[in-house]
Amino acid sequence: MTTPNLAASERIAIRDLLGAVSADMGTPMRPEWERAAWVVPRSAFVPERVYLGDKLESCDRASSPEAWLRAVYADDSVVTQVNDGSDPDDGERWASSSASAPSIVFRMLHMLDVHDGHRVLEIGTGTGWNAGLLAHVAGPGNVTTVEVDPVLASEAGGRLREEGVTVDVVTGDGAEGYAGNAPYDRLVATCSVRSVPHPWLEQVKPGGVILTPWESPWICYGLLRMTVDDTKSASGPFSPHSAFMLMRNQRTDLRIFRDVVRDDHQPDESTTTLPPWRVTGDDLAAQFAMGMQLRDVWWTWHDNPDVEGVASRLWLSTTDATSWAAVDWDGKTDARFTAWQYGPRRLWNEAETAYAWWTLHDRPGPERFGLTVTATGETPWLDDPDQLVPTTG
Repeated sequence: MTTPNLAASERIAIRDLLGAVSADMGTPMRPEWERAAWVVPRSAFVPERVYLGDKLESCDRASSPEAWLRAVYADDSVVTQVNDGSDPDDGERWASSSASAPSIVFRMLHMLDVHDGHRVLEIGTGTGWNAGLLAHVAGPGNVTTVEVDPVLASEAGGRLREEGVTVDVVTGDGAEGYAGNAPYDRLVATCSVRSVPHPWLEQVKPGGVILTPWESPWICYGLLRMTVDDTKSASGPFSPHSAFMLMRNQRTDLRIFRDVVRDDHQPDESTTTLPPWRVTGDDLAAQFAMGMQLRDVWWTWHDNPDVEGVASRLWLSTTDATSWAAVDWDGKTDARFTAWQYGPRRLWNEAETAYAWWTLHDRPGPERFGLTVTATGETPWLDDPDQLVPTTG
């Protein structure tokens, strides 16, 4: 692969982007990845139409070339598909595929530690840019990428061919990996998971690395880097960073009022002194710890509910919708709150216990947590073997 003939404006954009990525990582990029950014330019892989801003307004390269190029070379994610590819017309738009922020792309490539000759499996092809970068370093024919969306897979395959990049693009369920080209030295996911699929362990060599973004129903945050052993178990630590879309086959589609709360539910009332924003606010370490303990609990805020004396309400629910809790804030006092709980589990009590455990153990961040996956299941842990993460519920 040779460096393409780029316009001066794009060369400046790539140079500035590489500077921003190195600053974000806190260390210079490996020369081979910097070279890959020039040989496999992001602009060749981002679609002609992207979606920008909170309202996901469309931006077309033909009609708005400068805005499109700014979006492509900003150190930020850019939404490349909405509503799983269906036309939302004037309806609600939601992001279903995106090109990840370049800083997290290169951070993950650095963590993956790919070298020439490594066989790599990528889960989640997306635009194809990440696969192209991998192929530049691992070598032609050494990268397999799996994409569940057949349209995205076809488009990415076309872009890779146009750029002269040899990658095996497979349409399929990423949770199944791709046994046809196994075993692999490295496996990297560009979508988050709530549990590690066992086919990944089976298809990676002993000593090989699995790197995947992590999500719990509580929060999408963290990267999990695992090493596979001779027994086809894997173990490794988390690190901060990342917020990736969830693997499609692990999605849930729950709404509090539609799927959880019923008119005949009679919740128990109590009071609490734990401010609900302590467990759902800006402290990502707290949220990550909550998610590691309450593995099947999710939350949402309801501001200004139509309830007298309530300014804001935090809802909690299990993913199977059998238990829920609500914590009301009157907008005045931060010392006492009203809690409502329904179902076989007392979810707010569990949340209080999880938060107390986190503070008792010196408020650990993601980098102190890890996960071991065996044929019989997953075991979360802290870096201190005497401080195992409790399973609540």
